Amino acid sequence: MSAEGLVYATREYTKEEVLSVLNPLVAEWFNSKFTDLTPPQKLALMPIHEGRNVLVSSPTGTGKTLTAFLIAISELFNMAARGELEDTVYVLYVSPLRALNNDIYRNLEEPLREIRELAASKGVEVPEIRHVVRTGDTTTTQRQNMLRKPPHILITTPETLAIVLVAPKFREKLRTVRWVIVDEVHSLAESKRGAHLSLSLERLRELTGSEFVRIGLSATINPLEEVARFLVGYRDDGTPRECVIVDARYAKRKSIKVRSPVSDLIHTPAQEVTQAMYNLLYDIVKSHRTTLIFTNTRSGTERVVFHLKMLARKRGGVPEDAIAAHHSSLSRGVRLDVEEKLKRGELRAIVSSTSLELGIDIGYIDVVVQVGSPKSVTRCLQRIGRSGHRLHETSKGIMVCVDRDDLVEVAVMVREAYRHHLDRIHIPRNALDVLAQHVVGMAIESKMRVEDAFRIIRRSYSFHDLPYEDFLNVLKFLSGGYSELENYKVYGKIWFDSQEGVFGRRGKYARVIYSLNVGTIPDEVSVRVYTTEKKYVGNIEEEFLERLFPGDRFVLGGKVYEFVKSDGMVAFVKPAFEQKPTIPAWFSEMLPLSYDLALKIAEFRGQMFQWIESGRDLDEIKRYLKRECKVDDNSAEAIVGYFLEMYYFLRSLGVKQYPSDKVILVEKWRDDQGRIHQVFHTLVGRRTNDALSHALAYIATKKTGSNIGIALHDNGFALIYPRGVEPKVALTDLKPEELEDVLKKSIINTELMRRRFRHVATRGLMILRNYKGHEISVEKQQMSASTLLRVVKKWEDFPILKETFREILEDYMDIAHAREILEKVHRGEIAIVETSILDTPSPFAYNIVLEGLSDVVLMEDKRALIARFHEQVMKRVAELMRQELREAPRRGAE
Repeated sequence: MSAEGLVYATREYTKEEVLSVLNPLVAEWFNSKFTDLTPPQKLALMPIHEGRNVLVSSPTGTGKTLTAFLIAISELFNMAARGELEDTVYVLYVSPLRALNNDIYRNLEEPLREIRELAASKGVEVPEIRHVVRTGDTTTTQRQNMLRKPPHILITTPETLAIVLVAPKFREKLRTVRWVIVDEVHSLAESKRGAHLSLSLERLRELTGSEFVRIGLSATINPLEEVARFLVGYRDDGTPRECVIVDARYAKRKSIKVRSPVSDLIHTPAQEVTQAMYNLLYDIVKSHRTTLIFTNTRSGTERVVFHLKMLARKRGGVPEDAIAAHHSSLSRGVRLDVEEKLKRGELRAIVSSTSLELGIDIGYIDVVVQVGSPKSVTRCLQRIGRSGHRLHETSKGIMVCVDRDDLVEVAVMVREAYRHHLDRIHIPRNALDVLAQHVVGMAIESKMRVEDAFRIIRRSYSFHDLPYEDFLNVLKFLSGGYSELENYKVYGKIWFDSQEGVFGRRGKYARVIYSLNVGTIPDEVSVRVYTTEKKYVGNIEEEFLERLFPGDRFVLGGKVYEFVKSDGMVAFVKPAFEQKPTIPAWFSEMLPLSYDLALKIAEFRGQMFQWIESGRDLDEIKRYLKRECKVDDNSAEAIVGYFLEMYYFLRSLGVKQYPSDKVILVEKWRDDQGRIHQVFHTLVGRRTNDALSHALAYIATKKTGSNIGIALHDNGFALIYPRGVEPKVALTDLKPEELEDVLKKSIINTELMRRRFRHVATRGLMILRNYKGHEISVEKQQMSASTLLRVVKKWEDFPILKETFREILEDYMDIAHAREILEKVHRGEIAIVETSILDTPSPFAYNIVLEGLSDVVLMEDKRALIARFHEQVMKRVAELMRQELREAPRRGAE
């Protein structure tokens, strides 16, 4: 037992033991199809049979799905044999992706059909076991059919489940649910969709009147205990429900290698580096059957596809149309077409940003290539786990890097992956907008006592420590208690009698409003792209459109189009397939480096500097990198060279402490325009740096009376002071206990606050996305949000305002870890080392200051600038390096 109610499965059952508890027909079918059980099946099937909650964590291709369904299917056939199978739902399967739902539907079709055929061949009459997918795509006719002939197995998404719970007739069919399967639980738990689902499950538990078996399926994730808690929640008395954890995360062998296309990432011209990278990618594609390539942005995906197709044309060996892109901006038809081709084995290379991370069945992949860093050990393993789809096959991954910071990051990441050190998941807590939505849902179901509703809500892990006061404020807001808002067309959705302690739905449209506005995914404004012949191509973001001029060429779906004109939210283009694109970068959120991995990289920095300082043989360090971090010769050269430069640069300044997990270096560099960049080498990941930099910039702005810019990076941040303004702030000015207050002041008037307030207000049903069947445009929503934000700023306890701050500080930024860093600084556990004003930035600062030189955008210019910095650094340290390296052999001999 690791914690109350949680137990790890240790007993592996044999195939015979499992077969003995299955329905005879199901057992015979299973026996004829599979020679043995997979690791998760050996551990999980018996606990599920015993009616216990189970969380299964294992890589793709280890038989998780069948593990989840087998016992329930067996039990359904038993009920059918006894004549007890009624027209009602017994198994509920929930997944975050519609594509995954369609896969599951197909994957269940075969066993259910084959078992019935087996029964027929024995002369046994078995009623059909029905399974149906119900999502936002389901038509009214299909929904009516489901009422007439309900499925025994309902396959759905979190959003549709929330709607079904208030559907007056269909919800009655859910009273009989005995098994709930939550797939891809790791991807749900990390977002508000998970919080939303956890409340739906507690409402379902209220409807069934007794506990159902919860089965969670997850890819590689950590910590399993917390994900298990999230899956099962608590009982009415506040004690945790029990859960059996099946840890089969390392059931498959893996082979991960780190490659750099050139050995000198500084002096090799940009054009040459990128060409070498595309050639390397093409060689990998050529020598494998099917290669899945991940990039971190959609623009990256489009660029890689474009260049691979050019190489296919030039070098041959791979048909051009066997290379395809897959990302969320492509139209559904294009995506499905790519997935089908992939399953049929017709594609040699598929390039994706994040859309293929989750477990859609995509057939056979023999190698996964990651361009740049995936930013977390867990994501690295999840992506690489897509290769070697079957259990006995090795998952093979190749990480390709063209940047020195990326190389160091990925080298440490791969070392940690082999050590099984995974990053911890962040599960949002007490999201008041999600809560508001569910309170309206509960009110629609029936008149309710406040204490009963609070009891149900507190059973969810995501709301287990919800303060009662926050709950009452949500009721006050939803029932029109902030009466001034009626002037802005925000009306009560429920009535609430605080004397009696009861609430219920208000108005005959409550159910319609709820059903049309349910869910947690905000409307992102995207622009539809059509050819001048009115053929739909895909979507681009609105910000992208703002930068296009007629005649500009960009890549979408792996093909080049020329922009013609726009009309409202539609852009018109014409094909320019033979032309070169003038590709500007797409706006897309860069993945943030995880805090846990960032600390490991900071520790690695300390280790490297200690080895260099103690005169350790450089070849020995390179051997360590190749052995432990799986890097190639080029990468080992580049990493060691990078650290030597930084070491000698700091030595030339007389600095004796080097940046690590115990030392934060703060350097000041004056650029050509005379602005000073105060660079903080806080290697703690982008989310934590976001919090630290916003708070410090706010203090600096107050002290100097000037507007202070921010350059944000995973490895640190820079405050940029206008010409003539001297840096006036230090990390010690920021007290851990004041951080939250300072951050709130720093973000209240930002674009980020306005956008996030719109998201939260639509989730909390304060602003409607759809009113009585009329879509309300995002522009209108945003206008309402900006007005409402001005009105509610004066009410500190207003739930939608409070939640916007919480979401930005806890989910978007990482205030908890920022506080942790400040506490360590204040306790003296982290030393701060400052430099005087420098005429050139240190090697570790290049990427941070480049973020701040936004006028230098092109990759080529960035490389030229880095080369210029590098020359200046080398001038400064050359003599010192020559001298020291001459003495090093002597030092080693002593």
